[in-house]
Amino acid sequence: MASLAGCGKTISIGDAASAPAVSSPSAEAASGAGNTALQVVDKTAADAGLTGTGGTVVGAAVQEAPPKWVQLSAVTSQPFSASHLININQAALYRFDGDNADPKHSHCDDTCAAKWPPVTIEENGNVYLAGVDSKEVGAIRREDGQVQLTVGGAPVYRFAGDTKPGDLNGQGVDGKWFAVGPTGERVAG
Repeated sequence: MASLAGCGKTISIGDAASAPAVSSPSAEAASGAGNTALQVVDKTAADAGLTGTGGTVVGAAVQEAPPKWVQLSAVTSQPFSASHLININQAALYRFDGDNADPKHSHCDDTCAAKWPPVTIEENGNVYLAGVDSKEVGAIRREDGQVQLTVGGAPVYRFAGDTKPGDLNGQGVDGKWFAVGPTGERVAG
């Protein structure tokens, strides 16, 4: 497994039906797990010399393939007084109260995932951070085989009804969908 010394951490991708979604490289090696991994990098994509979106889309646009890299940024914007997460496109990111935290598992598939697309990433991809502690970032393998990011154990999603940067139209939907904070907490307005 490749390693970026001093740049962040390596996380293993947890299986949708099994235990820990996040582990240290030494724990992964000790377990003999054959999971691929992601690199979590404690700097922004721009600081790493990247431009563009890594393949990340906004709103109802279908994510044809998982992005090669994802950026998670903590920002404060109205109507919130606390920080919430956005991606590189400034699209708000959400958590679903119906998901399991232990073991980490997404309960948003099929029709739900069309309305609430999971924040996915290519295997062996990089996650860049701005205002998010690398210890909070993890990943799970969804039932469809895709790799979904987690923050503080909570699987992370976009909302198809957010059509432009800064939209927060998914906040409070069905009393179960909320903007996600930098430690995975739900952010209330």
